[in-house]
Amino acid sequence: MGQRMVRSRKTLFERESELAAVEEALDGLTGLRADGAEAAQRPRGALLAFAGRAGIGKTTLLAEVRRRATALGCTVLSARGGDQEQRVAFHVARQLLQPQLAGVPESELRSSLGSWYDIVGPALGLCAPTEGAPPDQQGLRDGLDWVLTHLAVRRAPMVLVLDDAHWADPESLRWLAAFAPRAEELPLLVVVAYRPDELPDHAESFRGLPGRAGGRPLDLEPLSAAAVAELVREVLGTHADDAFCRECWVVTAGNPFETVELTAKVHDRGLIPTEAGAPLLRDLAAAVKGTGLIARLERLGTSTVRFAWACAVLGTEIHPRLGAAVAGLGHEEAADAADALRGARILTGVETLEFVHPLIATAVYRAIPSGVRVALHGQAAWCVINDGQGPSAAARHLLETHPEGDTWVVQQLRAAAGETLRAGAPEAACSYLARALLEPPPPKDRAAVLYELGSASLLSEPATTVNHLRAALEEPITDPELRHHIVYRLSQVLAHSDRLAEASDTLAREIRLTGDARVRLRMVSEQFMWDAFRADEPDHPSRSRRLDRLASRLKGRDLTERYIIGLRTWDAVQRGEPAHVALQHAERALAGGLGWTEPDRGFEVPVLVALAFMYADRPGRTEELFAAGIADYEHHGWRGAHLSFAYTLLAYVRYRRGRLAEAEDFVRAGLRLAERVGPGTPAHWYAVGILIEVLLARGRVAEAAQTADDFCFGQPFPAAVVFPDAQTVYGELLLARGLTKDAAAELSAAGRRLDPRGIRNPAWCPWQLHLARAQSHDAPERALTTALEAVDRARQFGAPSAIGQALRTLAEVSSGSARVKYLEESVAHLERSPAAYELACALVALGTELHHAGRPREAAEHLYRGLDTAVQCGADGLGDTARAELAAAGLRPRRLHSTETDTLTSRERVAATLTVKGCTEAETAVELHTDEQSVVHLLSAVYRKLGTDRSGLEAALGAGTTPG
Repeated sequence: MGQRMVRSRKTLFERESELAAVEEALDGLTGLRADGAEAAQRPRGALLAFAGRAGIGKTTLLAEVRRRATALGCTVLSARGGDQEQRVAFHVARQLLQPQLAGVPESELRSSLGSWYDIVGPALGLCAPTEGAPPDQQGLRDGLDWVLTHLAVRRAPMVLVLDDAHWADPESLRWLAAFAPRAEELPLLVVVAYRPDELPDHAESFRGLPGRAGGRPLDLEPLSAAAVAELVREVLGTHADDAFCRECWVVTAGNPFETVELTAKVHDRGLIPTEAGAPLLRDLAAAVKGTGLIARLERLGTSTVRFAWACAVLGTEIHPRLGAAVAGLGHEEAADAADALRGARILTGVETLEFVHPLIATAVYRAIPSGVRVALHGQAAWCVINDGQGPSAAARHLLETHPEGDTWVVQQLRAAAGETLRAGAPEAACSYLARALLEPPPPKDRAAVLYELGSASLLSEPATTVNHLRAALEEPITDPELRHHIVYRLSQVLAHSDRLAEASDTLAREIRLTGDARVRLRMVSEQFMWDAFRADEPDHPSRSRRLDRLASRLKGRDLTERYIIGLRTWDAVQRGEPAHVALQHAERALAGGLGWTEPDRGFEVPVLVALAFMYADRPGRTEELFAAGIADYEHHGWRGAHLSFAYTLLAYVRYRRGRLAEAEDFVRAGLRLAERVGPGTPAHWYAVGILIEVLLARGRVAEAAQTADDFCFGQPFPAAVVFPDAQTVYGELLLARGLTKDAAAELSAAGRRLDPRGIRNPAWCPWQLHLARAQSHDAPERALTTALEAVDRARQFGAPSAIGQALRTLAEVSSGSARVKYLEESVAHLERSPAAYELACALVALGTELHHAGRPREAAEHLYRGLDTAVQCGADGLGDTARAELAAAGLRPRRLHSTETDTLTSRERVAATLTVKGCTEAETAVELHTDEQSVVHLLSAVYRKLGTDRSGLEAALGAGTTPG
């Protein structure tokens, strides 16, 4: 009753500044001023955070926020963290979103959420997890972002309220902490409250959340003596004298909850609120919390105490029937206990019970004798399972029990881990499986539990995963299939941890022990793959010969055979075998299907096969395969390292096609995703290397150098093979900065590393081309020899782009009339290739040579073509060079005209129109049923095609010069 008294109050004492912040935020959200008039500005969201110790009035303040928001017609989402529910994954997310979605028919939900349904549905309890690989955590968070954004836009204005955020589960809290700053872009007000001294490590981000409060939370202070006196007199009457009121303030230290409870006890005892009764207040206040509260509880009787303990173990939203079952009480006895606890202001509610205040719940829980508490958690697990709530609901209770070798406990924990992992919460799954190991499981199941634990910790703790999987292999394993899966997973995590040699050795040992021919073939294919990425592989030529012999015998009957053929494709590309040979193998690998999200398989081989088409001058086919692969990733919710690789390598495809502005957009998107994965990972090396290449091609050398410094791009280079080759890119950067000797040293080192391995295709790694340029300053004859060898290798591969690029380098390091000859041949080859930027370079170089050779008309033709091509590519530096050469020849650059390729697609026009109307990227993403990153790409294409930026978009659209 005391708590209900607080919640029903119309006056919140000394919270004027907090309520003013709430009022301002609600005014901005609803587009109304305080007087009810319509505001001039467009409705906008905000973030408010309130911090304060227990009992300071956070819950009462948030109740007032909900009341005011409801009165203004806002959609209100509400959730509360629970001390006992912190280990239940997505507990808070479900409280927030499930009520908005649970009553909608599945068909309508699928239509509304699209591909996100299968990703976020299990996490929100809307559907059972599907079989197969779970979404990665970033993909799941992106899905939850989309759902909340969708709701905020469709049901605007919206207010999201989270109380006791310090007790929210890690999965929900990380998501909300990352999402909350975006509220200002949406018709969404996010209000959170927490105890700053109890904020766990995974919630630290909430301390620094930006928002209306000047970039920090609003701290709630204790009530003053005057405010306590006013509260006391409101409850007990105006006859409460000053001495009595002041003593109330002293014994409660101005804590609102303790003050309200104290006044309720004074009222119940019939104490006269005068100075004569003041000495009794300290004892009454002690009964509000701690040992005094427990003593008061014990006076209610044994059955009531046991029911209170059961409720404390169950946490929040307690069903009386379940509480009775845990306490071991009959229906009538439990009902009497609940009535007694309500009368004592310990519990509240009828159909669903909860403690009047978290302070009370905590005190009751901590007062349970440790042995009894463990037993109650065990009983709660049984009751929850019998109630049909499933292993995931029981798991948090089983974590609190003592190991006893109970097979049932192991089964429930393993089942809960499987459900939780497939829902996208690997950390929670790991905690369940680690506890299952302690039970312990029967010896015959120990290897399987270790394997499941290793699989759950694969992305979050790779070093720990290796230990679990190696321990699993040391167990007696009767199921050969289980052993094989452990080996595959162990080699995978070793490879992804930059321990490629160990991955290869692990497979080699198991190959010798395996009698099954098909299993051995699968292991050989995995070993071939990891060896292909080893920068320190001891005998690459020998592996190539073995791979060639094996692939030639295979027909592609199953995925393993197609993977081996795919690896043969990549080997042919790296070694510089004729391009048509590589493409024949690529088509064989693709003939039976080569999915990017196959269970228990890496994505590497499908990506390598797709890239083979790019190196062989068929980038359109590469982009088709990438589009299908990215769609597959997004459908499965793989939006971390997988999507980073895809966007980054797609940027590389655009770069090699000469679409530099698009390449920069894509690689920056890939880099943002790679930074989520972490620095130093292969995804990071790929993204930074390609970004540097793109910036150099665009003529932004200083920015490329700064990027290398910012991301520590340099020695030591990764042990895994990345492309473009990191050391070669670094050498190219040094060359662009004029550091020719340093560049020559790095590029020579790259050659010494790659040549012995038989990797000699300048289309894959043009280290020789850059080395020849570096050598030309001090050793021109050596430079010529290097360039000639590169041309021979390019001709052997046969791709026109590779030959043309090599010939341009040969011309650059040659002298006399040979320069023009080589450049003319270079242009002829590049005109038959998709490499527009390389063609622009060759045209400008040829025009310059022809001008110096006294052939002005031909020079002008090539310079004009080179300038036009450079501008279309976005090669600003090369464009400036062409303009300078034209000016030196006394010519003026032509004005460019838009072409049919500059038309907007329907989706680009919708994105542009919504942007002009003031929609944020998040709102536009909802309208187009896509994500914000895709909107960024759409708008980048719009700005490029229209030749404008956001500020000039309305005028450009209004001019009607670009048909949709």
